[in-house]
Amino acid sequence: MDIKALQTFVHLSQSLHFSKTALAMHVSPSTLSRLIQRLEEDLGASLLIRDNRSVLLTEAGIAFKQFALQQIEQWELLKHSISQGTNELEGEINLYCSVTAAYSHLPPILERFRRNHPNVDIKLTTGDSAVAIEQVMQHQVDFAITAYPDNFPARMHFSQLAEIPLSVIAPTTLCVVTKLIKQSPIDWKSIPFILPEHGAIRRRFDTWFRSLKIGKPHIYAKVAGHEALISMVALGCGVGVAPDVVIENSPVRDRVQSLSEVGQLASFNLGVCCHKTRLTEPLIEAFLNCVEE
Repeated sequence: MDIKALQTFVHLSQSLHFSKTALAMHVSPSTLSRLIQRLEEDLGASLLIRDNRSVLLTEAGIAFKQFALQQIEQWELLKHSISQGTNELEGEINLYCSVTAAYSHLPPILERFRRNHPNVDIKLTTGDSAVAIEQVMQHQVDFAITAYPDNFPARMHFSQLAEIPLSVIAPTTLCVVTKLIKQSPIDWKSIPFILPEHGAIRRRFDTWFRSLKIGKPHIYAKVAGHEALISMVALGCGVGVAPDVVIENSPVRDRVQSLSEVGQLASFNLGVCCHKTRLTEPLIEAFLNCVEE
């Protein structure tokens, strides 16, 4: 039983998917199966309930997951304490953010961090910002760049980067949607909407639409990720809501227009979040110092 095996089991306990964990941890599915079998043999108990369609943790698996998380944390603390005698930090930091944040807000942070700590490896995963906090809470990553949610977990730390305004956008190409938005007043009940599946921006849209007092919106599609949402709007599929920074950096920004006279949507704070319990770890502290510069 080694740290790599513990890290692999923790990932599997969170993904509950052998193929995803094998890919993420750079092992073959057969190697992953043998690793789990060895752990179960060492413990004398089944850790997982498996069939052709699902994977679930047993009670022993839940207990072992907590043990594995504690051992991994202690291992990282030990490595940091040993390396404190040197001038250079070493180790690895895992980050999660949207594609847009990866080139709009992350580069200057990484530039400062790489300049100060060149021996630290950085791994970046991009995806839907609506699940960013969940990625941190499940120990999939160390940090995430995300919007500050209405119900921010008490055990999480948030360092603000910027205040991001939102816009209601529509296509510029001649289509049914552009004809609908030219009506005065706009018949919002007839407008097809492209919306985020969930997250802070979806909640702001819901608040804005309720203020119109016209019932429920006509939802054409729900999309994971604002980049895809803007592309669907540009294709003439409907009207959407997106952060201005994503619109400005979109390759199809010339094919969408902001609707200015539709009421005010509340902006949101963008920042970096991590676990409060890790704030004293040297790598975590060093990265946050670069965020706050």
